[in-house]
Amino acid sequence: MSSGNEVVTAKPTSWRGQAVQLAAIVAVVFIAKGALAEPFYVPSGSMEPTLLIGDALLASKFPYGYGTSSLPIQISLPESGRVFAETPKLGDVVVFRWPGDRSQAWVKRVVGLPGDRIQMRQGQLFINDRPAELKPDGVGAAEDDRGGSEPAYRYVETLPNGVSHLIFKMRDNGPLDNTPEVTVPAGHLFVLGDNRDNSADSRVPLRAGGVGLLPIDNLIGRADAVLGSWDLGMRGQPVWTWLSGFRLARFFTSVQ
Repeated sequence: MSSGNEVVTAKPTSWRGQAVQLAAIVAVVFIAKGALAEPFYVPSGSMEPTLLIGDALLASKFPYGYGTSSLPIQISLPESGRVFAETPKLGDVVVFRWPGDRSQAWVKRVVGLPGDRIQMRQGQLFINDRPAELKPDGVGAAEDDRGGSEPAYRYVETLPNGVSHLIFKMRDNGPLDNTPEVTVPAGHLFVLGDNRDNSADSRVPLRAGGVGLLPIDNLIGRADAVLGSWDLGMRGQPVWTWLSGFRLARFFTSVQ
């Protein structure tokens, strides 16, 4: 007498069918990573206090369109412009291919768009002769990649378009605090690190290890979220204490 329940037996899949399924999965993952978003790791303190060493970032690729820099793997292709191209907004935190070595992905904040005139005067940013407002916000600790730190003055910087974010200043008249005025050419951006005294950005020429004026075609995407974070200073501690290095308060937070 039948119980009314049928036992369903899966048909054996040939190796060829399994290979096709695996290839399809890989293709979907590759397309999603290439077209939607891609994770990146923050190895330096140049964007502190916004981004910390050990943060895992998620960069959205669709806001600025797509080019060869958007590909999840670097292959040599002729640069042919961007599809669905959009210019970043002032204050956007962007991930890009460093012009000195396109295998390296860097992250900085956009403070100058094509046609803008950018200058630093005594540590204050000027955009088209308009100062970015600085409001003191106490003292923080600027970390280095060896796990050490030093005190840094924290400020809320407000750009002329109203975007506000935190920056660090460790000294009043550092080597990058006074710069000549630069007009951003077409197809380029002026980018800064939020850790203003410890960032090789558009204030530093490419030949000196900085970014120089960043070609828009080098953009990978916009840094939108911190997926997770771990304090690299814990590497020198006993292994059983490493779990305490996770910065749980930074998990799944937005990048401002």
